[in-house]
Amino acid sequence: MTADAHGHGTGPPSDRRDRVVRRALPIAALALIAFVAGAVVGSGGSDAGRGAVTAYAKAWSGGDWATMHSELTADARRRVALLPFVNLNRAALATATASETSVRTGRPEKDGDHAWRVPVTVRTRAFGTIRGSVVVPVEQDGDAVKVAWVPRLVFPGLQDGQRLTRTTTMPARGAILARDGSPLAQGPARTSTIPDVAAQVVGTLDAIPPARAQELAALGVPPDAKVGVSGLERIFDPQLGGIPSGVLRAGPTVIGRSPGRPGSDVRTTIDPALERVTATALGARYGGAVALNPRSGEIYAFAGVPFSILQPPGSTFKMITTAGALDAGIAKPGDTFPYASKAILSGVPLANAGGEVCGGTLANAFAVSCNSVFAPLGAKLGAAGLVKTAERFGFNQPSAIPGVAESSIPQADQIGDDLAVGSSAIGQGRVQATTLEMAQVAATIANGGRLPRLTLSLAEARRLDRRGVRFGARAIKPKTAREMRDLMLGVVRYGTGTAAQITGVPVAGKTGTAELRSRQPGDTSTNPQDTDAWFAAFAPAQKGRRARIAVGVMLVGAGAGGDTAAPVAHDILAAALQRH
Repeated sequence: MTADAHGHGTGPPSDRRDRVVRRALPIAALALIAFVAGAVVGSGGSDAGRGAVTAYAKAWSGGDWATMHSELTADARRRVALLPFVNLNRAALATATASETSVRTGRPEKDGDHAWRVPVTVRTRAFGTIRGSVVVPVEQDGDAVKVAWVPRLVFPGLQDGQRLTRTTTMPARGAILARDGSPLAQGPARTSTIPDVAAQVVGTLDAIPPARAQELAALGVPPDAKVGVSGLERIFDPQLGGIPSGVLRAGPTVIGRSPGRPGSDVRTTIDPALERVTATALGARYGGAVALNPRSGEIYAFAGVPFSILQPPGSTFKMITTAGALDAGIAKPGDTFPYASKAILSGVPLANAGGEVCGGTLANAFAVSCNSVFAPLGAKLGAAGLVKTAERFGFNQPSAIPGVAESSIPQADQIGDDLAVGSSAIGQGRVQATTLEMAQVAATIANGGRLPRLTLSLAEARRLDRRGVRFGARAIKPKTAREMRDLMLGVVRYGTGTAAQITGVPVAGKTGTAELRSRQPGDTSTNPQDTDAWFAAFAPAQKGRRARIAVGVMLVGAGAGGDTAAPVAHDILAAALQRH
């Protein structure tokens, strides 16, 4: 066979066709290989899984566990369902005391044929900043390439089969000091040079309560630690407890260390002399008493359970109801009301205490705590207005002081009819308050309608004073606060709170007698054990002078507020005015 000068075959036609077919076979094979390679590149090729890993990393940075889980292969999702997946990741972060996780979401680095390396930075509360990377495996999953999740991916530094563990030890606990520097609790034995005062306010150390277990574990506190569970030990537990020392391990490898930090000493606002008076005035009766500076919010003394026990506040709540009505313009100090022994709301009689007949001016009705005036006034203000006013005074809001129970009133749409609103307006129904909350209400009125910034830390009080940040939000108008002061003066001058009078000092107060059992219509029995006794007040209550002290007193099952709570408040007010 020969070829012409241009390379064209000169043999028979059948030979030429065979040669064309033989040449075409390798060309077709090459085309098929190219097509397959193109298909592989189209489905990812060397970039296979990059998108899934990038999406996984981005979701990890944002703590979006559901999106992370959605990027796993179907097989991985069968092995670890969403909830266990979330729990495993959260447990690792809690073990590390993580406060922030940052996963680089830019272009991940290839790590072999079926994995990507992703840099991770974890900032922790106990072990500093931990930097590392995780190698994320990928697999073909139907038409896509997804993350082939394994447990080591929960934290950088882990290898297959390893767990993240920590060992921590609590440092020396800080001391609790009175405002004059006297130790209230110090050293491992929590001893005090003034044990009679310490016994009232320090509280106790005990095992971690279940409600705080997650919070404290996230700070690195070991599960067998003793922590503050009541009193000042609870309130200042984060400062007193310090930062644990310890190590964080990925398997056997140490990946983080904490040198720890001893607990800080805390100098409180507690006045030992006034604390003794407060404890003596309360005596062995079950209840609470608290004394504070209305302007600075410093709590000078407390005894019993003024922070933790919630009870119906009775007629002390009329401070809120009346302030709301005055603020809204639906009542004025000069208004008069009919004399009656009861009010009819939603067709049901709501009686005055002991079935007495009262009414007249707003000032007189407030002074003698006339239910037949203030229950209808509350209904007129309406559930929404009543709840809004109470919330401005601090109800349904967490206290600035840790561990204090939240005083509450049901939301407007949950209170009920006019009878329920009227009952709430006189501090009954489902209204619940701490002694501290009602002292705060009195202090707010003393401050011209601004909430005090309550604190037991002397350093915090002084810091706020230097910054000129003495008060919190406004609860009522200044004019309303002045009108309320005048109404509360009448309570002590000639009303139900005369037992709180102090010679030469104007005292503004409000009594409360909260019923602890339901009464049938016409029942006017007066068993003292059926009622809580309340009193809230401030002094001096005089135009042009700053009030220096506000108090709250609550005695469980102790009769009428004017008979039993007001005398306790008198002793505390008198002593406080001599000292502050």
